[in-house]
Amino acid sequence: MNRTAGIKPGRIALYVALTVGSLLMLAPFIWMVLTALKAPNEVGVFTWLPTEYHWENFAEAMKIAPFLNYFRNSFIIAIGETAVTLAVCTMAGYALAKLPLRGAKSLLNYFIVLLMVPFQIILVPLFLIVKSMPLFGGNDILGQGGTGWLDSWWGLIIPLAAGPMYTFLARQFYVSLPSELADAARMDGVGEFGIFLKVMTPLIKPALVTIFVFQVEGAWNAFLWPLMITNTDEIRPLQLGLAIFSQDQSDVLWPYLMAGTALATLPMIILFIFAQKRFVEGMASAGLKG
Repeated sequence: MNRTAGIKPGRIALYVALTVGSLLMLAPFIWMVLTALKAPNEVGVFTWLPTEYHWENFAEAMKIAPFLNYFRNSFIIAIGETAVTLAVCTMAGYALAKLPLRGAKSLLNYFIVLLMVPFQIILVPLFLIVKSMPLFGGNDILGQGGTGWLDSWWGLIIPLAAGPMYTFLARQFYVSLPSELADAARMDGVGEFGIFLKVMTPLIKPALVTIFVFQVEGAWNAFLWPLMITNTDEIRPLQLGLAIFSQDQSDVLWPYLMAGTALATLPMIILFIFAQKRFVEGMASAGLKG
């Protein structure tokens, strides 16, 4: 049987479009890695391949600034934000989906509206709230006189933890679970928090993995908010550390900058490889549940 006889022109066009799209998506990443291997005098002229591969650029880039500290800080921020997000958003999503809350539909609509609000709009109010946090950073009970959560782990982690998108995603998965499971657990004497934690939440693993991947990626790549509230290298994340290579706009250290960026991207690639199955399952299922 001739297999090529069954191949339709539409499928060929689809494969071509997907291949072109994939190459367009990969091109910046490939250019980044190849630029990281070039000599400084080669980046002035656009060429794909370096004349000589300088692998030592990766080691040199790590020596210019305390990048181990930056990696550690980004790791702490990503884990802290993700832990708070998983705890808060799953509880909120469960409450919206399964508890008899008055005004639950209005609350859900409120979360959906929040999805449309760009982060830049709330940036200044969020900064003022963090600066005026009572009893932190020398502030009095009214939030005056000090710096609040500015330049602190609290200020880096708490304001960006949780979010309407993750609450909405968790709610969509809880809605799909049969309420009979919760009713049976109640008849066995399990409390409401036990039902949430031991019965319902283990059944939404794809949603948990999806929230985990999105939040870790967002925290790892955060730049604007850490730039606004940090003053020292002690708690600055990796993305701010990379800016050291471009402080002089007339002499940007492109090979070192691309080497540092490639190393910063590596943890996210590894994370996606390990979580790919559950992540794709979660994204595919989220839009099918009412």
